[in-house]
Amino acid sequence: MKAQRISIVLPAKNEAANLDPLLGRLRTTMPAAEIIVVDDGSTDDTAAVCGRHGVRRIAHPYAKGNGAAIKTGARAATGDILVFMDGDGQHDPADIPRLLGKLEEGHDMVVGARGFASQATLGRGLANTVYNRLASWMVNQKVADLTSGFRAVGADKFREFLYLLPNSFSYPTTSTMAFFRAGYSVAYIPIVAARREGKSHIRPMKDGIRFLLIIFKIGSLYSPLKLFAPISLAFFLTGLSYYFYTYLHLGRFTNMSALMFITSILVFLIGLVSEQITTLLYKDHRQ
Repeated sequence: MKAQRISIVLPAKNEAANLDPLLGRLRTTMPAAEIIVVDDGSTDDTAAVCGRHGVRRIAHPYAKGNGAAIKTGARAATGDILVFMDGDGQHDPADIPRLLGKLEEGHDMVVGARGFASQATLGRGLANTVYNRLASWMVNQKVADLTSGFRAVGADKFREFLYLLPNSFSYPTTSTMAFFRAGYSVAYIPIVAARREGKSHIRPMKDGIRFLLIIFKIGSLYSPLKLFAPISLAFFLTGLSYYFYTYLHLGRFTNMSALMFITSILVFLIGLVSEQITTLLYKDHRQ
């Protein structure tokens, strides 16, 4: 069997201090791999660091976002397998062989799953726990870490979904749910993520609101009806309960009950239409 080529893609924005030791460790751990640093509009010494280590650097003329950097790297990579990891030094290159080993078992994507202790903050840890449980319910499979950016995947399969990936930090969520939706196999291995040096690019207020939207994105990416149907049922049961209450006490059907029933029907229909749109969205574009 022909040996598969490995491409390691690292999105980086002003991460020169973290990239320097990371690239050295990558060269030692994966000497035969293609290493691509996608410089997302950095203003520090990222270019010089890449030059010292002899890795391929692709520069964005301005900051486009973490997801955009991932897409740039995926398009430029020449390997059969893509390994994505953060440029801030949180991911250990020593875990890459473990990811690749799991991939060789027949999985299409392998994700490094962080434990609760590896989360940057308590709030992010709790949020990720909610995301993981919601995603697990949606796909009927255990999703150990929905938002981890450390993963190994077949290049051809990953490129199938580039058009779906956002330019923001939520590309891991999108790619994971897209793989489940397409019937591809996703596996997880436990990892320990180190504390990053320097200031994080995550902004708690703005990104906190954006992460809340991920919950709805999870549903829309996999099966919207599975998300909208319980909401519709909740409105219906609320309207029915209120109707019983008003009938027993007032002897009539109220406008509030009618509003709840109508809302229930509308939410269900929105979910039904979204389900059809999602089916078309994931239609195999290679056919």
